[in-house]
Amino acid sequence: MFIFISLCLCQAGVFVADAVKSESVTEGESVSLNSSLTQIQTHEEIEWKFAELLIAKVKKNKESKFYSNTAAGRFRDRLKLDQTGSLTIINSRTTDSGLYTVSSSRTDTTINTINLTVYARLPVPVISSNSSLNSSSSSSSSCLLVCSAVNVSHVTLSWFKGNSVFSSIRVSDLSSRSDLLLHLECVDDSYSCVLNNPIRNQTQHLNNAQLCHTCAAGPPVSLTVLISAAAAAGSLLIVAAVGIFCICRKHRNTHREETRAEEITYADPTFNRRNRNKSRPREEDNVVYAGVSRR
Repeated sequence: MFIFISLCLCQAGVFVADAVKSESVTEGESVSLNSSLTQIQTHEEIEWKFAELLIAKVKKNKESKFYSNTAAGRFRDRLKLDQTGSLTIINSRTTDSGLYTVSSSRTDTTINTINLTVYARLPVPVISSNSSLNSSSSSSSSCLLVCSAVNVSHVTLSWFKGNSVFSSIRVSDLSSRSDLLLHLECVDDSYSCVLNNPIRNQTQHLNNAQLCHTCAAGPPVSLTVLISAAAAAGSLLIVAAVGIFCICRKHRNTHREETRAEEITYADPTFNRRNRNKSRPREEDNVVYAGVSRR
């Protein structure tokens, strides 16, 4: 039964509304809200409402009617309807954001619901140097940069380094001024400030060297780092030289010992035979006899 009814509605040019659809546009642009109809049938009347207020009505082959007074005149001379029942808003404003519904007299039901969001035009963010914070900073070589945007809402303000987010803040309510600080030792052309909403963005690149010294010039802190690195490299060279000297000395001593070992000359032994006929001295020949006296 449900399939049969749906088929009849489709043949009649009527589509049953699905979930709420979303549309987004930037202030000043035109936006078209689809009625989900292929055509308006004979004697069929299409009505558009904004926040439950009737704003437009159209019948087939008849002139459209607009009810600007019911919506406090906000849509005066900015609405158009075509023969499919689709509504176009010209020169959109942020006050046009809200829920729009379209219904058909044939079914006496809502056939489409659209949530429209009109975003304000995004200003280009401004990058400046916070001189008061710079003067009170503990490090004279560092600098504080400020990215600012005025009169914005529902946006994100971010600092980027290359393609990576460095820091960011979310601004939900309308703010007269929003600031995002960035504390750096030095800057290069890879930094940028981006203001964006879900459909648009504005970017300001940091390319003014007057705001902060560039990394190429090198602040005193960087010079100290270079001196420390040079000292460390010198120490490594001294250690390497001592090591090489010790190795060479050990090698030289080893070489001398090997040389001395090679210079030793071994002589052949010479044996002399003893004369066995040579008479040995007799002990008796050397004996001296003493006389013994008795008392």
